[in-house]
This record gives sequence, C-alpha cells and structure tokens, in this order.
Amino acid sequence: MPNRSLARAIAGLTLLSCGTAQAQDVEAGRKKAEACIACHGPNGNSTDPQFPILAGQTARYTYLQLKDFQEGRRKHPTMDPFVAKLSRNDMLDLSAFFAAQRLRPPDFKVNEARARRGKAKAEETLCTMCHLGGFMGQNEIPRVAGQHYQYTVKQLRDFKAYRRTNDAGNMASVSKTLADRDIEDLGHFLAGLR
Repeated sequence: MPNRSLARAIAGLTLLSCGTAQAQDVEAGRKKAEACIACHGPNGNSTDPQFPILAGQTARYTYLQLKDFQEGRRKHPTMDPFVAKLSRNDMLDLSAFFAAQRLRPPDFKVNEARARRGKAKAEETLCTMCHLGGFMGQNEIPRVAGQHYQYTVKQLRDFKAYRRTNDAGNMASVSKTLADRDIEDLGHFLAGLR
C-alpha cells in the first residue's frame, strides 16, 4: 500500500527533524558503533563486500534503515537482534556518526567497459533524479557512489525480485526494467565512483 509507505516516510522525516536538537550526537554514536565494526568496519568502512559501507551515508537514510530493521520492514539475521534493543536516540546517534565519517572506497577492480555501460544505463533510467549527481544521495535516498559492487548488485536483485520492499516501490519499479547484465554494469559504475 503506497500511501502507508509514504506516510511512514513522512513520519520518519518529521521525527528526524524534531529530534535533531536532542539527539544526533556524533561522539555518542562513535561509542555505540563499536558493536558495528565487526561487519561494517572501522568508522563504517566495511571491507567485507556483503556488508554495506556506511561511512558518508546520509543520516536520514541510515536512521530509516535502522528503523525498518527494527520494525521488520527489512530483515537480516545479523541486524535483526542488534537493532531490537536500540532506542530512537541510539539510531539517531549512530546515523550521525556514520554520516560524519569519510568514505574509503573499496578495493574493487572496476571493468571500465562495464562501468561505461552502467553509466549509460544510469542516465537512461534517470537514477540521478533521486540519488543526485555523483550518486552521493540526499535525505532518505542513499549514497551509492563507492559502495561495494557485490552489495549493490545484491540489493538491485533483491528489489527486482521483491525480496526487499522497504522503499515504497521506487526501486522495484526501476530494477524490474533491468537485465542481469544491466545490474552488474551498474555495480561496476557505482563501485568506481569516488
């Protein structure tokens, strides 16, 4: 039901804007993020391509993803028990911490021909309308520039197969138009952005 998803997103953004003064403590987030290092790496720079790089991610996006994990709209066996005990302020602090960190792009060998095709596909599907130029994201839209190739490809495939549905259907609409080759090409293009 798209209206419910839209209402949830608006409520989340309202909560975020109201909670800015009382939460979003980067130093408190640093301490809370110690539990995140095992998967997401120091300062959110994951070296394991199955886990996303959180460094430099938009705070709103990270907050909403944590909330979605906590409320069951998104699932992962490692994340589910971790987020279950987080308070709203914990999630805001973690989000602020990761947003304040500097991205260290992964060591991934980009295939330049595939990256060129990925760039053309991104232009064709108007990805920058949401992710912005440079694919740095905005508000609740994630930064996908410099993300792990494997993670990006998995997320696009999950959206296409409706295994991931916590975005009001926007990515499902886009990804269903993509062939497997397109998804892999986009992964090369995005992993190569700095």
